Amino acid sequence: MERKGCVLYSGAASGTEAAFGAAAQAHGIPEVNFSFEGHKDARTRGLRVLTPEELEQGDVSLAYVSKMMHREYRDTPLFKKVLQSIWHQVNSGQEVWVVGRILEDDTVKGGTGWGAVFAKLCNKPLHVWDQPRAVWYRWRADRQTWDVVHEPVLSHPHFTGTGTRFLDEGGLTAVRELLARSFA
Repeated sequence: MERKGCVLYSGAASGTEAAFGAAAQAHGIPEVNFSFEGHKDARTRGLRVLTPEELEQGDVSLAYVSKMMHREYRDTPLFKKVLQSIWHQVNSGQEVWVVGRILEDDTVKGGTGWGAVFAKLCNKPLHVWDQPRAVWYRWRADRQTWDVVHEPVLSHPHFTGTGTRFLDEGGLTAVRELLARSFA
C-alpha cells in the first residue's frame, strides 16, 4: 500500500492505541487521535480534542450498547465519552483493526468491543488480534463468524486502530508487524 493518503484514526489511549500511533509514525503515516477534555492521552501527535457537540454526534444509548454487547455497563460520564470517541474512530476509518479478546458470544471484551460491534453494524472490514489466542481474526459478515487470518495487511488507506489498554508483548508485535507488512 502507498503511504501517501493513508491516515490512522485512533484514540490516543495507552496500550493498543499508543502502539498503533507509534507504528504509524515509524512508517510516516499521519494519525488522528480522537480525545475529549479530561481524557488521559498517551499520544499527542495528531490529537483532535472533540467538542461537546462533536461528542454528541457519537452518542449512543447505553441500553442499546448493553444489548448489543450482551452485558451491562455503568452509566458514567467518562464511559459515555469513551463510547462517543470510539464512534468517531470507527466512523472515520474504512476498516477497523482491534487488539483484544474475542468472547464466546463473538463480541470483543471491554469498551473496545463497542468499536468492533459498531464496525460490524457499519459493514466495515473488521480484524481482531485475539491476545489470548495470539492470532488475527477477520469478521465474516456473510457467515456471521470469525475466520483466522495469517499475516493480514491493511487494505484501505484510512484505517482505525484501537483496542485494549492492557496490550501484551504479542499484541504489540502484531500491531508493529501489521504495519510493517502493509508498508513494505
